[in-house]
Amino acid sequence: MKLQRRWFVSTVFFLLLLSVSAAQGIGLRDQVSEVVLPNGLKVLLLENHKAPLVSFQVWYRVGSRNEAWGKTGLSHLLEHMMFKGTNKFGPEEFSRIIQENGGNNNAFTSRDYTAYFENLRADRVDVAIELESDRMQNLLLREEDFRTERMVVMEERRLRTEDNPQAYLFEQLMATAFQIQPYHWPIIGWMGDLERLTLEDLKAYYRSYYNPTNAFIVVVGAFNQKELLEKIERAFGSIPKGIPPPQEVGLEMPQVGERRITVKKEAQLPSIVMGYHVPNLRNPDSYVLEVIATLLSGGKSSRLYQSLVRDKRLAFGIDADHSFLSKDPGLFYISADILPNKEVIDVEKAIDYEIERLQNERVSDRELEKAKNQLEAAFVFGQDSMFNQARLLASFEIATSWRAIDDYLPAISRVTAEDIQRVAKRYLVPDNRTVGILLPLPAKVERPLSRGDTHHGGTFR
Repeated sequence: MKLQRRWFVSTVFFLLLLSVSAAQGIGLRDQVSEVVLPNGLKVLLLENHKAPLVSFQVWYRVGSRNEAWGKTGLSHLLEHMMFKGTNKFGPEEFSRIIQENGGNNNAFTSRDYTAYFENLRADRVDVAIELESDRMQNLLLREEDFRTERMVVMEERRLRTEDNPQAYLFEQLMATAFQIQPYHWPIIGWMGDLERLTLEDLKAYYRSYYNPTNAFIVVVGAFNQKELLEKIERAFGSIPKGIPPPQEVGLEMPQVGERRITVKKEAQLPSIVMGYHVPNLRNPDSYVLEVIATLLSGGKSSRLYQSLVRDKRLAFGIDADHSFLSKDPGLFYISADILPNKEVIDVEKAIDYEIERLQNERVSDRELEKAKNQLEAAFVFGQDSMFNQARLLASFEIATSWRAIDDYLPAISRVTAEDIQRVAKRYLVPDNRTVGILLPLPAKVERPLSRGDTHHGGTFR
């Protein structure tokens, strides 16, 4: 109990310091140290001594947006292969070594990046440095490992997307909303592409994107900046610079009319997703969209919840969000899980009504202030751990620059009721959206294998 109380007091005190710092204009820009090594590797260091821990993270500026037509899924597959060892450390040894040193580690791939992290005691940071610097340049890519992991990823796609009606609907929505931009394809890749990928594809991808000029390191925790930087320089400084890969991609032309898709899959209930083309944080309107998303779905007192869930009883879940930190312009999403015996058209009309209210009625000062307070609290409490603080810094760095993190709260505070109406009228209009609807199909009855049937591990339908 005493340990829990100490943690609680420490966390609350740290968050209070963040709030006070923000109010006084003392942001992370004044606390983060940025150094670029001669080989182009950027290093961001933030001392945080609330606990004797560190979060060591390596981010590569490569995600599914960097893939090519017919080669989708390479970024995520390479993330899997990064744990298959080097000449120095054998297959699967990476995670075992981290765990033996009392830490945890993982990785994640998005449309814009691939990131790897280790959370350790501060006096074990050398372990993470050695392991990450080794696999940045010495990864062994073997045919046997490649075939195994490709099958793992294909099964992951079956379970998480093809057998998940809502995930499949979202994938189809993205493929319809984006016709030019590489956000068109899923992060995990299309199944046909995964089947055709080769080990040579993966090796070329590794050589192109896994080098110091296309990566950066973020470390948050209890360390001495000078000492830690020297360790990082020794481990990573000798890695060849490499050639900076191209990062520009084709962007969407303005949409000139509403697009609609219908997905029919085995499911219990229907769903609807709307995606409106919107800018990312490089455009000031993105901060207004943050407030709009909170007004619409920020908790049980939000407009969409009150209307569709509580009052009209049309849906049991509803959400609004947008890709604020995406590298390229993305979508503003509104999604709803519809209750049994309710009509999709009624849900769509109810959502449209709430959008029109934003466009035509001035939001009250009280409601606007509440939304801003929610965003500020989420932003501050979102930095409640060293891992989350490092991830937030890195996410801003991917989108534009880590320094933009200090612009967030001031920009949110400047949003006006007039901004809400203007932005809603500009972006949240039918001609700028794609609507995806999931219509449930009844589950098919499994039939027994008959003579002549061949079973390859799947279920006959």
